[in-house]
Amino acid sequence: MESSSDEEEVHTFVQVISEKYNPENFPYGQGLGVVVLPSPPGSPVKDRLFLPSILVLNDCGINKAGDRSDIATFCAHVVELDLSFNQLNDWGEICTIVSNVPHLDFLNLSMNPLSGVELDPSMAEVFSRVRRLVLINTHVSWDTVHTLTQNTPELEELFLSLNGYSAVSQSQTSCPSLRLLQIADNQLQEWTDVRKFGLMYPSLNTLVLANNSVACVGDTQETLQRLFPNLRSINLSNSGLSKWDDVERLNFFPKLQEVKVKGIPLLQPYTTHERRSLLLAQLPSVVVLNGGEVSDGEREDAERFFIRYYQDCPEQELPMRYHVLVSKYGQLAPLAEVDLSPRPTLVDVRWGERVETVSLRLEQTVGDLKKHLKALLQLPTNGIRLFYINREMCSVLGPEEMKFGCRALHSYSIRDGDEILVVPKVKSRCSSSDF
Repeated sequence: MESSSDEEEVHTFVQVISEKYNPENFPYGQGLGVVVLPSPPGSPVKDRLFLPSILVLNDCGINKAGDRSDIATFCAHVVELDLSFNQLNDWGEICTIVSNVPHLDFLNLSMNPLSGVELDPSMAEVFSRVRRLVLINTHVSWDTVHTLTQNTPELEELFLSLNGYSAVSQSQTSCPSLRLLQIADNQLQEWTDVRKFGLMYPSLNTLVLANNSVACVGDTQETLQRLFPNLRSINLSNSGLSKWDDVERLNFFPKLQEVKVKGIPLLQPYTTHERRSLLLAQLPSVVVLNGGEVSDGEREDAERFFIRYYQDCPEQELPMRYHVLVSKYGQLAPLAEVDLSPRPTLVDVRWGERVETVSLRLEQTVGDLKKHLKALLQLPTNGIRLFYINREMCSVLGPEEMKFGCRALHSYSIRDGDEILVVPKVKSRCSSSDF
């Protein structure tokens, strides 16, 4: 009876390396050649493998480490290791791999099933050299996250998106080396959870909170300055921010220069231009907004727009920023409303002895004009011909027939006071009385 299935089949790290980087697949060589010591009969290890220093083994079905000595031989020079989309569900196996990659700087374990699997603190020292750690959609517990951060003294970047976190468990030991935390696409709602990141990661430079339901920025200026003294970039896109007070509080982060707040409820009623202008005017220290750099000219335009936008509001409804900007620019006169729509042109339309002054829109076509004149002048429906007469040049040029229905009227250079002559189409060559 065959008892094994694809899910139960063992795929070791060593086997996958041997298969993927077999020298037979690289007849001209690739990357750094790894000399392999003699191996026992039946070993998957070949005489020589060609391994790059950046090792990508994603979606290979890996669920075990394999022989430690083989890993050490293969990976002596590896600095980046991508093990995403595999089946690793045992931190012991992961530690076996990591402990034998002596120069490991970057480790990606995303999409491995690590939910409910805890890392024994006694094993965590093997991660001490890792500076960038990706744990996206692993559903790794906060206890394991804290175990890792406590044993990675050089950790600078940590990725925890899509892990289903609805709250943050605070570690009593900080990780002062961490500069970037990406924790997007979770279910965080309370600012009290966000503030814990400041306590745990005091050197945090970049915080990505996009696609969480955080509803407010809920601390005082003094608290935010103390918790996030080094924060330069924050991403709150698709969060629950709904008040301008929360945008104003972003100014309390003392070094904040880059902000992303796309898709928040607060900005839904505004046009694209209004959103960017009102945000810029409220965030004087921000130099990159929603991914776009801010020029000095754009900032001044936004601040002037802000003044005009609020200047007719009651005094009690004016934001504090309004008074600051008025002291900078003074009271501004409303912008003049300029109508840039095409100006209608007045021409005389002559039909026999009848003359009517008609307003033309020159973006229309000759065909449009014929339909308009038939309805306006109650002309017969059996067909008409139109002739354009330039009053200033009529003695030289004479009438110009407007033959083509798709031709735009402006192409005739029609001006006020010119004339359109309407005549019926001739039914036969002998029927001259129809003119």
